[in-house]
Amino acid sequence: MTASSDLRGHTVLVLHAHPDDEAIFTGITLRRLADAGARTVLVVATAGELGESRLPLRPGETIPERRLAELEEAADLLGVSRLVLLGRRDSGLPGWPAAEHARALTAADPLQLARQVAEIADDEGAGTIVHDDEHGIYGHPDHRAAFRIGATAAELVGATGYRVTVDREHLHVTARDGHLVHGAARAAAVPFGRVTAEIGLAVSGSAEHLACKRAAMIAHESQIDPADVPAEDFANAYGFEWYRRSGAPGLLDALGNVHLLARVPV
Repeated sequence: MTASSDLRGHTVLVLHAHPDDEAIFTGITLRRLADAGARTVLVVATAGELGESRLPLRPGETIPERRLAELEEAADLLGVSRLVLLGRRDSGLPGWPAAEHARALTAADPLQLARQVAEIADDEGAGTIVHDDEHGIYGHPDHRAAFRIGATAAELVGATGYRVTVDREHLHVTARDGHLVHGAARAAAVPFGRVTAEIGLAVSGSAEHLACKRAAMIAHESQIDPADVPAEDFANAYGFEWYRRSGAPGLLDALGNVHLLARVPV
């Protein structure tokens, strides 16, 4: 496949831990895959139950209900073909007692969930699976769990795996504290991302793709204040999405404007 490939007839499965992760870390990628004709299947493990709403909830509304409604809106903006919910519970930040909840993602058997994701991928004919990297991007327990689940699912079906991360050197130069991952890492008291030399792929997009990504992010209005992602600085913080690949080249390699950086074994 080349950068100008027509991706109709191909399917990619994207696995994330919480609603809004799909927009923050893979919004450009999802939109560009859809625009190229690929079928995109978004699998989200939890409803982000522990993400406090910055806005008042509607009468009788719960945080999971609000967050899943926002997820559906964002998925529509990003051209997602199918949205699948795994139904696990947000585990919270490192050390939180929420991780002990019976339905917490981190309390689940990762092999069982990997088999569930693999079945979805197999049913859909997905030859590419996107999931968090082994660092969990910024160390969140649910993101680490998403790595274990996604990487195992990719192995089970023989799919190319793309591990989501962020380039902390790039963000230090272009965004300083301007990316939401900065605040998330501070809240978890952990480092985030990787250095540029460790990253194999960086996907970018047009002004229209960035505008779509921003719209998908602020669709998660219970979590993201539009003022925290100003349009004038958006490209500096969110103009690239970074991956480390496992296996043969997959659909992300076929996108236009894919920048090949230093290749390192994974």
